[in-house]
Amino acid sequence: MKKEFYPPTPFLAAAISAVLSMVLFARTSRGDDWPRWGGNDPGRNMYSAAKGLPDKIDPGKFKSGTEEVDMATTKNVKWVAKLGSQSYGNVSVANGRVYVGTNNDSPRDLQHQGDRSILMVFDEKSGEFLWQLVVPKLASGKVNDWENLGILSSPNVERDRIYLVTSRCEVMCLDVNGFSNGNQGFQDEAQYFAGPGQPKVTIGAKDADIIWVYDMMDDLGVFPHNASNCSVSIVGDLVYTCTSNGQDWSHSNIPSPLSPSFIALNKKTGEFVAEDDARFGSRIFHGQWSSPSSGIVNGKPLVFFGGGDGVCYAFDAKPVRDDAEDTSWLKRVWWFDCNPPEYKMKDGKPIKYPAADGPSEINSTPVFYKNRVYVATGQDPEHGEGIGRLVCLDATLTGDISKTGAIWEYRGIYRSISTVSIDPETGLLFVGDFSGFVHCVDAETGKLYWVHDMKAHMWGSTLVADGKVYLGDEDGDFVVLAASKEKKVLSETYLNSPIYSTPIVANGVVYLTVNTHLYAFHDSALQSARRDEVPKVNLNPAKP
Repeated sequence: MKKEFYPPTPFLAAAISAVLSMVLFARTSRGDDWPRWGGNDPGRNMYSAAKGLPDKIDPGKFKSGTEEVDMATTKNVKWVAKLGSQSYGNVSVANGRVYVGTNNDSPRDLQHQGDRSILMVFDEKSGEFLWQLVVPKLASGKVNDWENLGILSSPNVERDRIYLVTSRCEVMCLDVNGFSNGNQGFQDEAQYFAGPGQPKVTIGAKDADIIWVYDMMDDLGVFPHNASNCSVSIVGDLVYTCTSNGQDWSHSNIPSPLSPSFIALNKKTGEFVAEDDARFGSRIFHGQWSSPSSGIVNGKPLVFFGGGDGVCYAFDAKPVRDDAEDTSWLKRVWWFDCNPPEYKMKDGKPIKYPAADGPSEINSTPVFYKNRVYVATGQDPEHGEGIGRLVCLDATLTGDISKTGAIWEYRGIYRSISTVSIDPETGLLFVGDFSGFVHCVDAETGKLYWVHDMKAHMWGSTLVADGKVYLGDEDGDFVVLAASKEKKVLSETYLNSPIYSTPIVANGVVYLTVNTHLYAFHDSALQSARRDEVPKVNLNPAKP
């Protein structure tokens, strides 16, 4: 029998329209998941379109004799989760789960005692602990795997898979559900979590489920200096990562100069696919900790990487096979030396790294935005303060663009390990440096508008969202600035512990890791209003 179609009544149409408008408004005002370093932007711009975010918070007080926050004493705090004692990992949020790297100084599983690197996973709504990845330390010790640092990599979550770099210099793929839905892929988690040569541990629902592991030390011969860190990029079926190859304990010898600095793996299997053709292993200043970004330039996908030689590279994302050398290459499209001649020579003599007035590597993430790449230079924080350089590069060029590729430069910045934030609504760029200064410049021209002194070292990056700039410092101060051409401090809050990470925004909530806790901040009054303002619309007028 033919079904008749009746158009909705004016009331019903209006009701449907109202509900859809509210859904669309909620989505645009609250923002989306933040599934990787840089959110949903493969260019890694530290920006969120979310609205209605808090401009001040009160982290509350600890319950007597504990490290548990008394939520009754907080303001604009949704929930707080206890982490280890050092937490450098930046938060990712996807599909109702929150992922963050830390150490094992507050064990969630008493089977695992002592120094371990941990990825913790929490429920996005409640902060309930769901499961964790436990990574044993390398036997070689601090030369490759510095004690108590924990997981440094910000996870990249794509559908039901998580990709990250472990403290053992491995690229790893995990199941987002952990062991709660059984064991898939890799089958020896019980031995992996225990460590080589140790008695196997008991696996439960709150453990990670490893899909595959690629060991860059074993398979590529790389030698990570002190720590392995990269927040990987994914383009199509390939995972792109820095290998963390660097110097040994002497700070003068590179054990593996022929090993690649940048590689691509098959995201489904973990198999090696390609390596960079820059071959700059012998020119590494110290170590390598930059994360890549990606974007489409002239119709071609490119991957951008900050090298340990101080050069920013753009590689073609599509590998090219070389049968003569039995490998595939990620071919350079362009490269830019971020150290100008005067950072390298003085009075006719080379300036020896890591001199304060000398050259630096790139530890920040190159940000791709509107056919430009923005990147700052810096060094290992242990080297202290020194001169820096922020450059804006023309991403459409080819070849060696060291003399031609800079659209503008800004030398008012000191050494920086921070990634820039660009506000598309105002065209303003915000970036911190290790000396503790926050700089606001015009993203188009490099014109300086203002500098704010945090009065403490900055390890993390700025985040711009909702007309605000969020950032933290080594002293534990969480600062909110106005994202405007005039400097205005909206609030400054002490969070009881150093901040080495970057704030992020997901679904209307600001997440921030301090050394010991993960905070989820939101505008409490606005959240209550949103719950109250949604009308109860009867979509079936035939029923009362």
